[in-house]
Amino acid sequence: MQDVLKSDKKFRYMMLDRLRGDCDYYLNYGNRNSDALWSNDEKEHIENMKKLHNSFDGNDKPEWLTWEQILDYERRMLKD
Repeated sequence: MQDVLKSDKKFRYMMLDRLRGDCDYYLNYGNRNSDALWSNDEKEHIENMKKLHNSFDGNDKPEWLTWEQILDYERRMLKD
């Protein structure tokens, strides 16, 4: 993930969207299989999303994925 965080803004946006898509698939058609996640681990996947989201300045944060939505993914993916 460190290499991704050093990438340009466009790539980080695309990567964050990829991680978001992985979450949607995991929670729906992916049958909650962690192999569907880029990180292959739910907790690490969410942590990577948080790091990516925090890598953007305030004005550059994506409008299509809020911090609250990431926390919602975390709640839904890490529940027992």
